[in-house]
Amino acid sequence: MGTQTTVTVATPERMNRLGRDLAGLLRPGDLVLLSGELGAGKTTLTRGLGVGLQVRGAVTSPTFVIARVHPSLVGGPALVHVDAYRLGGGLDEMEDLDLDVSLPESVVVVEWGEGKVEDLSEDRLEVRIERALGGSTITEDGDPRAVTLTGLGGRWDGVDLARLGEE
Repeated sequence: MGTQTTVTVATPERMNRLGRDLAGLLRPGDLVLLSGELGAGKTTLTRGLGVGLQVRGAVTSPTFVIARVHPSLVGGPALVHVDAYRLGGGLDEMEDLDLDVSLPESVVVVEWGEGKVEDLSEDRLEVRIERALGGSTITEDGDPRAVTLTGLGGRWDGVDLARLGEE
């Protein structure tokens, strides 16, 4: 396992901010896998990534289109936002999306990608969002999240993920 940190996120705004902060660590070719139950905050985090990467278009859940590309407004990497929830065939079905073509020049974020897209890259950031039961902070809906970020592969060696949790 590579570098890992867990952050408690108290509100949707903080989840968005975590995404904006995380965008500062990302570069073209990065693969980010988001996992967590429905409503955990995966799209909220990705919305923050879009703001941080300064991409065009509103980042919304790509559930019904499977993948959405948000080009950079500032010459940076595009954000490719994928929802693998309805894809049962794993990498075979994912290959139809040509993500391997997009990966080198884009930041590819895959919701529900666990067990489906790991073969796209040995270097990836896995982000698991879970309800933080017994947490001391309260969100607007009284339901804080524990966000565990795990950097796998040489790309993430020496990357300080722990600073993402700093106020």
